[in-house]
Amino acid sequence: MAMSLPHQIGAISGSPLASDAGGVSGEAPSSATVSAVWRAPATTNLRVSVQKTGMEMDRVSPSPPLSPVPGGLRPDLSVAAQALMSAPVTTEDVQDREYVEEGDERESAGAEERRRGGDNDGCMVGLVEGEKPGEYNWGGYSELLEMAKKHGLKVQAVMSFHQCGGNVGDSCTIPLPKWVVEEIDKDPDLAYTDQWGDTIVEIQVGMGPAGELRYPSYPEQDGIWKFPGIGAFQCYDKYMISSLKAAAEAIGKPEWGSTGPTDAGQYNNWPEDTNFFRKEGGGWNTPYGEFFLSWYSQMLLDHGERILQSAKSLFENKGVKISVKIAGIHWHYGTRSHAPELTAGYYNTRFRDGYLPIAQMLARHGAVFNFTCIEMRDHEQPQDALCAPEKLVRQVALATQEAQVPLAGENALPRYDDYAHEQILQASALDIDGNSADREMCAFTYLRMNPDLFQPDNWRRFVAFVKKMKEGKDANRCWEQVEREAEHFVHVTQPLVQEAAVALMH
Repeated sequence: MAMSLPHQIGAISGSPLASDAGGVSGEAPSSATVSAVWRAPATTNLRVSVQKTGMEMDRVSPSPPLSPVPGGLRPDLSVAAQALMSAPVTTEDVQDREYVEEGDERESAGAEERRRGGDNDGCMVGLVEGEKPGEYNWGGYSELLEMAKKHGLKVQAVMSFHQCGGNVGDSCTIPLPKWVVEEIDKDPDLAYTDQWGDTIVEIQVGMGPAGELRYPSYPEQDGIWKFPGIGAFQCYDKYMISSLKAAAEAIGKPEWGSTGPTDAGQYNNWPEDTNFFRKEGGGWNTPYGEFFLSWYSQMLLDHGERILQSAKSLFENKGVKISVKIAGIHWHYGTRSHAPELTAGYYNTRFRDGYLPIAQMLARHGAVFNFTCIEMRDHEQPQDALCAPEKLVRQVALATQEAQVPLAGENALPRYDDYAHEQILQASALDIDGNSADREMCAFTYLRMNPDLFQPDNWRRFVAFVKKMKEGKDANRCWEQVEREAEHFVHVTQPLVQEAAVALMH
């Protein structure tokens, strides 16, 4: 089928590319090639984001593991964009430091209906390639790009090969194309599968769910997972089991390859509810656990490596950057096992840095490490769940520094308050170890453009925030002066902002 990334990107780049016949689960083999006309960008500023308990406590972590238990541009968009573009302070002024992602309005390819949303999923495959594989309609996006070009803005084009909806903070739903779902119905093992037999289709496209390089270990849709549950391993389809079996046989432990851990709890358990993740004697810290987690995380890294190889071959010499989004899984970060990170595929524990290998992989391909939850502070999150977003961001910053890979950021949830803005400014400065004077985030994506952003107080705070981001950490400007300049811009754009707020409500 045509869900593999080479097929998707081939039409974007205009370069025919045969899809790799191999791959991990979630990447179907395909021999199709696609091509289209590549229009060289007028500038080099295009940025691409190649985006279930009590019984188990009676037994210990299995070695070998036990068997699993079944179980035309729209007027409202035009006005909103005009409000962002029509005065001296624009995202261009931020000089590669900030992007404002338009995620609320997407033009349905070739359709009259209006689609509304609230996520930063960018160019959604469900809209662009909705009818049949290999046939693309970029109509609405082309007009939006022309509008951005007219006003001298830079564009972060996020190529989203996943469904929109079902992730933390999502407020809209754009499903996968019907033809993709039909292929999964024919062969359910194409989707990553948990140990209870549920299939999750988001991983079939892009880097992973919500465009992030991770397994779909904490799906919110249908109430399967709720924050701050630990999630569940996604390695029980026949393709992943086959790979696990081969890995176990290769080290002389075939008994470890029949299935993944079966004492790792369910989606909404906490680490100490399970034998595998508990701090004392947990299976994660045993030879079997180290084997399994190494294999599981390496499969994710290999997946990312293949996608980046394809993307790099297509976008090289096109004047664009490639960035990869990594999830900010900050809950239970203060525990020893870091269970939610492990189920997502990040082998990060109190004794092991799981983000350095990711950063090193991205560095090999010259890609940007794009990280979420930049706006969060530790004390704002549930402390009984040992949430620590600030500590997590610091770890990631150190990992990217060691790997010498650029770090970009974005907010995980909609925030319009000065407190969140100040945290973003502080985090983006990367003053974390006393040796970061010459380093800061290469970009920041502000999520998201919706009616709330255009409310007067929110807009005033946002404008001041953008001005401060433009100044950078080395600026010697008086913040009072910056805020006075922001107030002038707010006054100038007031009529457009009011019109945009009304338009986006309808």
